[in-house]
Amino acid sequence: MDHAAHHASGHTDAGHDHVERAERADRIDRGGRASGASWVTAAKATLHCLTGCAVGEILGMAVGTALLWGNVPTMVLAIVLAFVFGYSFTLFAVRRAGLGLKAAVKVALAADTVSIAVMELVDNGIIALVPGALDAHLSEGLFWASLLGGFVVAFLVTTPVNKWLIGRGRGHAVVHAYH
Repeated sequence: MDHAAHHASGHTDAGHDHVERAERADRIDRGGRASGASWVTAAKATLHCLTGCAVGEILGMAVGTALLWGNVPTMVLAIVLAFVFGYSFTLFAVRRAGLGLKAAVKVALAADTVSIAVMELVDNGIIALVPGALDAHLSEGLFWASLLGGFVVAFLVTTPVNKWLIGRGRGHAVVHAYH
């Protein structure tokens, strides 16, 4: 979006301006130097990625648990679906922006692979470490608490990773050209 043209046309939004100023300020480190991506941008990218991962992971865990599959096949399904949904959210967005399928796939892979991988490693690690979580059923609070707790920890761990990637023109930075 061309912010100068947007403001010159008389379209101002106090909330939008506030977020924009916060993002600019967030890109300045304590020494007054530009630090790349803002925390706001990294959190938004992580939340976008987490949404796709969560849909796939919850679906995979629910299907595997409902079908009484063992832990390994259930986790494999959940991880595969997390990647599928994570990539598809980005793929849909960049296709809607006019990118061809081959280029859109490349953008989605570049934007999301590291983020999804870190997220899956962390949230599945949390589930594996919580006593009884792997054997919990859909109707049990432990199932949902460990799954959702894993997502929270994954978000907290993945946001700095995305900030670092975006600050170097990688990860979700490649998607921003198409928004």
